[in-house]
Amino acid sequence: MPLQVYINGQLVDKDKANVSVFDHGFLFGDGIFEGMRSYGGKVFRLDEHLRRLWDSAKSIWLEIPISREEMAEAVNETLKRNNIQDGYIRLIVTRGQGTLGLDAHLCTNPQVIIITDHVALYPAEYYEKGLEIVTASTLRNNPAALNPQIKSLNYLNNIQAKIEAHHAGCVEALMLNQKGEVAEATGDNIFVVIRRTLVTPPTDAGILQGVTRGAVMELAVEAGIPVREAALTRHDVYVADECFLTGSAAEVIPVVKVDDRVIGDGRPGPITRDLLRRFHALIRKS
Repeated sequence: MPLQVYINGQLVDKDKANVSVFDHGFLFGDGIFEGMRSYGGKVFRLDEHLRRLWDSAKSIWLEIPISREEMAEAVNETLKRNNIQDGYIRLIVTRGQGTLGLDAHLCTNPQVIIITDHVALYPAEYYEKGLEIVTASTLRNNPAALNPQIKSLNYLNNIQAKIEAHHAGCVEALMLNQKGEVAEATGDNIFVVIRRTLVTPPTDAGILQGVTRGAVMELAVEAGIPVREAALTRHDVYVADECFLTGSAAEVIPVVKVDDRVIGDGRPGPITRDLLRRFHALIRKS
């Protein structure tokens, strides 16, 4: 049986899952999304993801046509129908069909789309040996122009940085903000360990406040590891004892080299490994 995709209350075969070419999500990236993981058939921190989705919608004047409870039920039903236990969920809400102009008030019928599938963002060996990444010349969007807490459908900024990583022979890139400070990777948040303290850029650095980021910070506090949010430069990353990325798809993945600078001893560090172990324990009991 082919994968089923939820579109506005209906589950359809993925090859029949269509939206209008006049939808402003397609024409202009006018919409929002959430990327989530399921473990054992249960979505990890679904309430947090839905809260962020509704916050994004409110910020861009987008009315989600169903309730939060109905959305949660639709996500779970789509997972169940596709018989996915450990998988990835992409939840999308577009502005809906409109004209070729920018006027959002002419759009009708916002589209609610739920895609579920299996995902393996990185090979297992990267979790064991760590990633090598580069700094992209493409800067993170200025938060004064588009607030990074809005998880919008327009990811061209991140895609350009990802292409730069590919050309450099890497699978991921570090992005800086307009001040030249470290922001995040193309799809993940970044952490460094400096003298046994876990440090990550603050939200005003132009980052998305990731759900997995928050979970890892909670786990670190529970483990007695000091945690602080502070502006970071590339120098701070280069001389850090450890480095790792977090995200719904990536989970927790070590970084061992940045711009040809070896991080620590070139292997995933003890705090990174401990937090990865704790995160796996958390998702198993969630």
